[in-house]
Amino acid sequence: MNPDHEMPMTLRAWTAAFLERPIVGQVIVGVIVFNAVILGLETSDIAMARAGGLILLLDRLCLTIFVVELAAKLFAQGPRFFRGGWNIFDFIIVGIALLPSTGGLSVLRALRILRVLRVVSVLPSLRRVVEGFITALPGMGSVFLLMGIVFYIGAVMATKLFGDSFPEWFGTLGASGYSLFQIMTLESWSMGIVRPVMEVYPLAWAFFIPFIMMTTFAVVNLLVGLIVNSMQDAHSEEGNAATDAYRDEVLAKLAAIEKRLDEAGKVGPSK
Repeated sequence: MNPDHEMPMTLRAWTAAFLERPIVGQVIVGVIVFNAVILGLETSDIAMARAGGLILLLDRLCLTIFVVELAAKLFAQGPRFFRGGWNIFDFIIVGIALLPSTGGLSVLRALRILRVLRVVSVLPSLRRVVEGFITALPGMGSVFLLMGIVFYIGAVMATKLFGDSFPEWFGTLGASGYSLFQIMTLESWSMGIVRPVMEVYPLAWAFFIPFIMMTTFAVVNLLVGLIVNSMQDAHSEEGNAATDAYRDEVLAKLAAIEKRLDEAGKVGPSK
Protein backbone atom coordinates (compact mmCIF):
# COMPACT_ATOMS: atom_id res chain seq x y z
CA MET A 1 0.00 0.00 0.00
CA ASN A 2 1.23 3.46 -0.87
CA PRO A 3 2.04 5.27 2.39
CA ASP A 4 1.69 8.63 0.68
CA HIS A 5 -1.90 7.70 -0.06
CA GLU A 6 -2.58 6.28 3.40
CA MET A 7 -1.56 9.37 5.42
CA PRO A 8 -4.27 11.77 4.09
CA MET A 9 -6.92 9.12 4.79
CA THR A 10 -5.58 8.59 8.33
CA LEU A 11 -5.49 12.34 8.95
CA ARG A 12 -9.05 12.68 7.65
CA ALA A 13 -10.27 9.89 9.92
CA TRP A 14 -8.46 11.43 12.89
CA THR A 15 -10.05 14.82 12.14
CA ALA A 16 -13.52 13.27 11.94
CA ALA A 17 -13.00 11.45 15.24
CA PHE A 18 -11.69 14.63 16.88
CA LEU A 19 -14.75 16.64 15.79
CA GLU A 20 -17.07 13.98 17.19
CA ARG A 21 -15.60 14.24 20.69
CA PRO A 22 -18.08 15.67 23.23
CA ILE A 23 -15.53 18.18 24.50
CA VAL A 24 -15.25 19.70 21.03
CA GLY A 25 -19.00 20.24 20.84
CA GLN A 26 -19.00 21.77 24.31
CA VAL A 27 -16.21 24.17 23.34
CA ILE A 28 -18.11 25.24 20.22
CA VAL A 29 -21.24 25.88 22.28
CA GLY A 30 -19.16 27.97 24.68
CA VAL A 31 -17.71 30.00 21.81
CA ILE A 32 -21.20 30.56 20.37
CA VAL A 33 -22.52 31.85 23.71
CA PHE A 34 -19.43 34.00 24.23
CA ASN A 35 -19.77 35.41 20.70
CA ALA A 36 -23.42 36.26 21.38
CA VAL A 37 -22.32 38.30 24.42
CA ILE A 38 -19.64 40.04 22.34
CA LEU A 39 -22.14 40.94 19.62
CA GLY A 40 -24.43 42.36 22.28
CA LEU A 41 -21.61 44.49 23.68
CA GLU A 42 -21.01 45.93 20.21
CA THR A 43 -24.43 47.60 20.44
CA SER A 44 -23.37 49.47 23.59
CA ASP A 45 -21.74 52.84 22.96
CA ILE A 46 -20.22 52.81 26.46
CA ALA A 47 -18.65 49.37 25.99
CA MET A 48 -17.32 50.24 22.54
CA ALA A 49 -15.86 53.51 23.82
CA ARG A 50 -13.99 51.75 26.63
CA ALA A 51 -12.93 48.49 24.94
CA GLY A 52 -14.03 48.68 21.32
CA GLY A 53 -10.75 47.33 19.95
CA LEU A 54 -10.75 44.33 22.28
CA ILE A 55 -14.40 43.56 21.54
CA LEU A 56 -13.82 43.59 17.78
CA LEU A 57 -10.71 41.44 18.22
CA LEU A 58 -12.64 38.86 20.24
CA ASP A 59 -15.40 38.88 17.64
CA ARG A 60 -12.90 38.12 14.87
CA LEU A 61 -11.37 35.39 17.04
CA CYS A 62 -14.76 33.71 17.46
CA LEU A 63 -15.38 33.92 13.72
CA THR A 64 -11.95 32.40 13.08
CA ILE A 65 -12.82 29.46 15.32
CA PHE A 66 -16.07 28.93 13.43
CA VAL A 67 -14.27 29.02 10.08
CA VAL A 68 -11.61 26.57 11.28
CA GLU A 69 -14.26 24.19 12.59
CA LEU A 70 -16.19 24.39 9.33
CA ALA A 71 -13.02 23.82 7.28
CA ALA A 72 -12.18 20.80 9.45
CA LYS A 73 -15.64 19.35 8.81
CA LEU A 74 -15.24 19.90 5.08
CA PHE A 75 -11.88 18.14 5.16
CA ALA A 76 -13.14 15.26 7.32
CA GLN A 77 -16.37 14.59 5.46
CA GLY A 78 -15.49 15.62 1.93
CA PRO A 79 -18.44 15.74 -0.49
CA ARG A 80 -20.63 14.14 2.18
CA PHE A 81 -20.54 17.46 4.02
CA PHE A 82 -23.15 18.96 1.71
CA ARG A 83 -25.50 16.01 2.14
CA GLY A 84 -26.26 17.04 5.71
CA GLY A 85 -28.89 19.71 6.20
CA TRP A 86 -27.30 21.02 9.41
CA ASN A 87 -23.90 21.24 7.72
CA ILE A 88 -25.42 23.41 4.98
CA PHE A 89 -27.09 25.50 7.69
CA ASP A 90 -23.73 26.11 9.40
CA PHE A 91 -22.08 26.84 6.05
CA ILE A 92 -24.65 29.54 5.22
CA ILE A 93 -24.51 31.13 8.69
CA VAL A 94 -20.72 31.36 8.70
CA GLY A 95 -20.69 32.45 5.05
CA ILE A 96 -22.97 35.39 5.85
CA ALA A 97 -20.60 36.43 8.64
CA LEU A 98 -17.70 36.46 6.15
CA LEU A 99 -19.41 38.82 3.70
CA PRO A 100 -18.04 42.39 3.65
CA SER A 101 -20.04 44.78 5.81
CA THR A 102 -19.01 48.06 4.22
CA GLY A 103 -20.75 50.32 1.75
CA GLY A 104 -24.10 49.06 0.53
CA LEU A 105 -23.65 45.80 2.43
CA SER A 106 -23.39 47.47 5.84
CA VAL A 107 -26.80 46.04 6.74
CA LEU A 108 -25.12 42.61 6.83
CA ARG A 109 -23.41 43.62 10.07
CA ALA A 110 -26.74 43.08 11.79
CA LEU A 111 -26.92 39.56 10.34
CA ARG A 112 -23.80 38.52 12.25
CA ILE A 113 -26.05 37.77 15.21
CA LEU A 114 -27.31 34.81 13.17
CA ARG A 115 -24.15 33.03 14.31
CA VAL A 116 -25.99 32.45 17.59
CA LEU A 117 -28.31 30.11 15.67
CA ARG A 118 -25.40 27.71 15.30
CA VAL A 119 -26.20 26.52 18.81
CA VAL A 120 -29.25 24.84 17.25
CA SER A 121 -27.07 22.63 15.06
CA VAL A 122 -24.72 21.77 17.93
CA LEU A 123 -27.21 20.77 20.62
CA PRO A 124 -29.25 17.62 19.80
CA SER A 125 -32.19 18.74 21.95
CA LEU A 126 -32.58 21.96 19.96
CA ARG A 127 -32.21 20.03 16.70
CA ARG A 128 -35.16 17.86 17.70
CA VAL A 129 -37.26 20.94 18.37
CA VAL A 130 -36.44 22.43 14.96
CA GLU A 131 -36.96 19.12 13.17
CA GLY A 132 -40.33 18.75 14.87
CA PHE A 133 -41.27 22.27 13.84
CA ILE A 134 -40.29 21.60 10.22
CA THR A 135 -42.26 18.35 10.24
CA ALA A 136 -45.32 20.28 11.44
CA LEU A 137 -45.14 22.84 8.62
CA PRO A 138 -47.52 21.01 6.22
CA GLY A 139 -50.19 20.75 8.92
CA MET A 140 -49.49 24.30 10.03
CA GLY A 141 -50.09 25.48 6.48
CA SER A 142 -53.62 24.10 6.62
CA VAL A 143 -54.20 25.77 9.99
CA PHE A 144 -52.88 29.10 8.68
CA LEU A 145 -55.17 28.82 5.66
CA LEU A 146 -58.13 28.22 7.96
CA MET A 147 -57.11 31.17 10.13
CA GLY A 148 -56.72 33.36 7.05
CA ILE A 149 -60.24 32.50 5.92
CA VAL A 150 -61.62 33.26 9.39
CA PHE A 151 -59.73 36.57 9.52
CA TYR A 152 -60.92 37.58 6.06
CA ILE A 153 -64.55 36.86 6.89
CA GLY A 154 -64.21 38.65 10.23
CA ALA A 155 -62.49 41.67 8.65
CA VAL A 156 -65.21 42.08 6.02
CA MET A 157 -67.97 41.80 8.64
CA ALA A 158 -66.22 44.19 11.07
CA THR A 159 -65.67 46.79 8.33
CA LYS A 160 -69.32 46.76 7.35
CA LEU A 161 -70.61 46.70 10.94
CA PHE A 162 -68.29 49.13 12.73
CA GLY A 163 -66.36 50.97 10.00
CA ASP A 164 -68.56 54.08 9.91
CA SER A 165 -68.34 54.77 13.65
CA PHE A 166 -64.75 53.58 14.22
CA PRO A 167 -62.78 54.23 11.03
CA GLU A 168 -59.41 54.14 12.83
CA TRP A 169 -60.03 50.52 13.83
CA PHE A 170 -62.40 49.17 11.19
CA GLY A 171 -62.46 51.79 8.43
CA THR A 172 -60.70 49.58 5.86
CA LEU A 173 -60.19 45.88 5.35
CA GLY A 174 -56.54 46.16 6.42
CA ALA A 175 -57.36 48.18 9.54
CA SER A 176 -60.03 45.65 10.49
CA GLY A 177 -57.62 42.76 10.00
CA TYR A 178 -55.01 44.43 12.21
CA SER A 179 -57.58 45.23 14.92
CA LEU A 180 -58.86 41.66 14.86
CA PHE A 181 -55.29 40.39 15.17
CA GLN A 182 -54.85 42.57 18.27
CA ILE A 183 -58.09 41.16 19.64
CA MET A 184 -56.93 37.61 18.92
CA THR A 185 -53.73 38.21 20.94
CA LEU A 186 -55.91 39.55 23.80
CA GLU A 187 -53.74 42.68 23.93
CA SER A 188 -55.94 45.52 25.34
CA TRP A 189 -58.84 43.98 23.46
CA SER A 190 -61.55 44.65 26.05
CA MET A 191 -60.98 48.18 27.33
CA GLY A 192 -59.03 49.26 24.24
CA ILE A 193 -61.40 48.19 21.44
CA VAL A 194 -64.43 46.07 22.34
CA ARG A 195 -65.95 48.13 25.17
CA PRO A 196 -65.71 51.43 23.24
CA VAL A 197 -67.39 49.69 20.30
CA MET A 198 -70.11 48.29 22.58
CA GLU A 199 -70.92 51.80 23.78
CA VAL A 200 -72.16 52.49 20.27
CA TYR A 201 -73.17 48.93 19.30
CA PRO A 202 -74.35 47.15 22.49
CA LEU A 203 -74.62 43.80 20.71
CA ALA A 204 -71.06 43.92 19.35
CA TRP A 205 -70.08 41.23 21.87
CA ALA A 206 -72.03 38.74 19.73
CA PHE A 207 -69.37 39.25 17.03
CA PHE A 208 -66.21 39.58 19.10
CA ILE A 209 -66.71 36.74 21.61
CA PRO A 210 -67.21 34.00 18.98
CA PHE A 211 -64.25 35.41 17.03
CA ILE A 212 -62.00 35.16 20.10
CA MET A 213 -63.26 31.66 20.91
CA MET A 214 -62.63 30.49 17.35
CA THR A 215 -59.18 32.03 16.85
CA THR A 216 -57.50 32.34 20.25
CA PHE A 217 -58.79 29.21 21.94
CA ALA A 218 -59.45 26.86 19.02
CA VAL A 219 -57.19 27.56 16.04
CA VAL A 220 -54.13 28.63 18.05
CA ASN A 221 -54.39 25.58 20.34
CA LEU A 222 -54.74 23.40 17.26
CA LEU A 223 -51.51 24.93 15.94
CA VAL A 224 -49.71 24.27 19.23
CA GLY A 225 -51.01 20.70 19.24
CA LEU A 226 -49.61 20.06 15.78
CA ILE A 227 -46.17 21.30 16.80
CA VAL A 228 -46.15 19.24 20.01
CA ASN A 229 -47.21 16.08 18.16
CA SER A 230 -44.53 16.61 15.52
CA MET A 231 -41.85 17.03 18.19
CA GLN A 232 -43.01 13.85 19.91
CA ASP A 233 -42.91 11.99 16.59
CA ALA A 234 -39.38 13.28 15.90
CA HIS A 235 -38.26 12.16 19.37
CA SER A 236 -39.86 8.75 18.83
CA GLU A 237 -38.16 8.35 15.46
CA GLU A 238 -34.80 9.20 17.02
CA GLY A 239 -35.41 6.63 19.77
CA ASN A 240 -36.43 4.00 17.22
CA ALA A 241 -33.32 4.72 15.16
CA ALA A 242 -31.12 4.25 18.25
CA THR A 243 -32.92 1.01 19.07
CA ASP A 244 -32.48 -0.27 15.52
CA ALA A 245 -28.79 0.58 15.58
CA TYR A 246 -28.35 -1.26 18.90
CA ARG A 247 -30.26 -4.26 17.55
CA ASP A 248 -28.11 -4.36 14.42
CA GLU A 249 -24.98 -4.20 16.57
CA VAL A 250 -26.16 -7.10 18.76
CA LEU A 251 -27.12 -9.18 15.71
CA ALA A 252 -23.71 -8.54 14.17
CA LYS A 253 -21.98 -9.70 17.36
CA LEU A 254 -24.17 -12.82 17.53
CA ALA A 255 -23.40 -13.61 13.91
CA ALA A 256 -19.67 -13.25 14.62
CA ILE A 257 -19.98 -15.57 17.63
CA GLU A 258 -21.89 -18.16 15.59
CA LYS A 259 -19.26 -17.97 12.89
CA ARG A 260 -16.48 -18.60 15.40
CA LEU A 261 -18.41 -21.52 16.91
CA ASP A 262 -18.90 -23.05 13.47
CA GLU A 263 -15.20 -22.66 12.68
CA ALA A 264 -14.28 -24.21 16.02
CA GLY A 265 -16.63 -27.12 15.34
CA LYS A 266 -15.07 -27.74 11.97
CA VAL A 267 -11.53 -27.61 13.32
CA GLY A 268 -12.26 -29.88 16.32
CA PRO A 269 -13.10 -33.17 14.54
CA SER A 270 -10.15 -32.78 12.16
CA LYS A 271 -7.82 -33.00 15.12
